[in-house]
Amino acid sequence: MSLERKDDHDHKGWMESRELSPLESIYLTTLIWLDKRLRVVDYLEILEDLYYKVNMQMPKSHTEQYNLDNKFWYWYPLYALGSFSTIAYIVAAISGALLGFYYAPAAAAADGSPTVAYDSVMLIMGQLNLGYFLRSVHRWAAQIMVAAVFLHMLRVYFTGAYKEPRELNWLIGIILISLTLVFGYTGYLLPWSQLSYWAGQIGVEMSLSIPLIGEWVAQLMFGGFTLSQATLQRMYILHVFFLPFITTAVIALHIGIVWMQGIAEPH
Repeated sequence: MSLERKDDHDHKGWMESRELSPLESIYLTTLIWLDKRLRVVDYLEILEDLYYKVNMQMPKSHTEQYNLDNKFWYWYPLYALGSFSTIAYIVAAISGALLGFYYAPAAAAADGSPTVAYDSVMLIMGQLNLGYFLRSVHRWAAQIMVAAVFLHMLRVYFTGAYKEPRELNWLIGIILISLTLVFGYTGYLLPWSQLSYWAGQIGVEMSLSIPLIGEWVAQLMFGGFTLSQATLQRMYILHVFFLPFITTAVIALHIGIVWMQGIAEPH
C-alpha cells in the first residue's frame, strides 16, 4: 500500500493531454506544487469572486453607457500621465540605486577638505564612466515624475475622477504626490552643495515655524536647529531606505484600485 497522496484531479495526465509551451508547463507545475502545500487556488478563487462582486457594484463608465471605443480614452494623452509618472519613478529608482554604489553620505572630511558627499558627486560627474549621464537620467526622471504626478492630479480633479466611488484613490493620490515632493527634497540635499545646504536651512526654519511641535520636528527631521552630519544622514536614510519601500507599496495599492474600478472617463 502506497503512502503517497493520491492526485484526485490527475493534474499530470491533464497537462500531458494539452499542447503546452515550456513557459506554460513551468507556470502550471509551479502553481500545482504551491497549491498542494498552500492552497493557492482557493485564495485566488476568493480574490476572483471578490473582484467580480466589487466590479458589479461600480457604475457604468461613459464608454460603457454609450458603447464607445474604450481604447480612445486609454490612448488619450492626459490619461497616460499616471503611467508616465510610474515609468519615471522606475527609471529614477534604478538610476538612483546605481548612483548609490559611488555616493558617500558624509558631511565633512577628516582633513578639512570639501565634504565627502560633494566630492563623491563630483567623482560621479567627472571621473566615472557615463557618470554624468547616469546622474542626469536620475535628476531628469525625478523632475519629470514631479511634473507628471502634478498634472495627473489636475486631470483627475478637472475630469471629476475623484468623486464616488473613487474618493479613496484620490486620497491615496494626495499621499503619493506628498511622498514625491519629500523624495525630491531629500534628494536635493544629498549632494551637500551650497544649493543643498541653504535648501536644508530653509527646511529647518520652516520646521521651527510650526506651532507647538516645531522644535521637535526640526530635531526629528534635521537632527537639530543647524545643519550637520546628522542632517545628511537623516536625508540619506529617508531617500534610500524609507521612501522607496513606502512609495512602491502605495503605488501598487493605487494601481490595484484603478485596475479594480477601471478608468474614470469624463462625462
